Amino acid sequence: MLDFLWTNEILRLFYISIGVQWVGCTLAVLLHTEKFYDLTGSLTFLLLSQLSYDKSIKSRRQTVQTWMVFAWAVRLGLFLFIRIMKDGEDKRFDKAKQNPSVMFKFWTIQGIWVFVTLLPTLLLNSSRRNPPIGSRDYIGWAIWTMGFVFEVVADAQKTYFRAFPANKGKFITTGLWSISRHPNYFGEISLWFGLYISASSSLSGLGYLSVLSPILVMLLITKVSGIPLLAAAGKKKWGEDPEYQRYVENTPVLIPFIKT
Repeated sequence: MLDFLWTNEILRLFYISIGVQWVGCTLAVLLHTEKFYDLTGSLTFLLLSQLSYDKSIKSRRQTVQTWMVFAWAVRLGLFLFIRIMKDGEDKRFDKAKQNPSVMFKFWTIQGIWVFVTLLPTLLLNSSRRNPPIGSRDYIGWAIWTMGFVFEVVADAQKTYFRAFPANKGKFITTGLWSISRHPNYFGEISLWFGLYISASSSLSGLGYLSVLSPILVMLLITKVSGIPLLAAAGKKKWGEDPEYQRYVENTPVLIPFIKT
């Protein structure tokens, strides 16, 4: 009976994630805008986390985990929303805005992404197991903290760099960007691995398959919509610049200080 209830609750959260995106997609198509796409994704993270936490036993582990998701979602959601309002557009949607079926795919994929990324937290909050806080929790929380700081600082450094008119059209090579070409992505991947590690203290059986969360984040960033797109754009814009070529040659793609 408990397994049945557990499965039903997880499915309910999945349907909510998809449903929110479809409502957002409808409004986006009607208004011909992509400006609240990322913000809706962040709000869905907040909603699912809160709904799952409301039905949890509210253990210390569940509380810390949920607040970590909250901190990440609020910070990144506001950052991306402010950025797109300032830039006026998101180039990923240049063609999609004119094609409702493509917009539908974009929004549906976001709903699936939110759900899968949150799986460790949703399963943790659905669990009635509450072993004592141990080393696995502290290691996971420490990795999350490191990743969160990396992401926040990297975004802040790039925003500050771009704020100066003299840097218009230039690429950043200072701060965290001197030890990684994508320090914000390194932070993003790290923090989700951290949340999986801490959540795994209360997981069992098939629950460990929620490692798909950080793996999905890593694959999306390194193989699909993150690094590959930025690398192509950077090569197109600065590929003939000797300074850019040296930066690419001497700076690790993702993990600081480690060339791959």
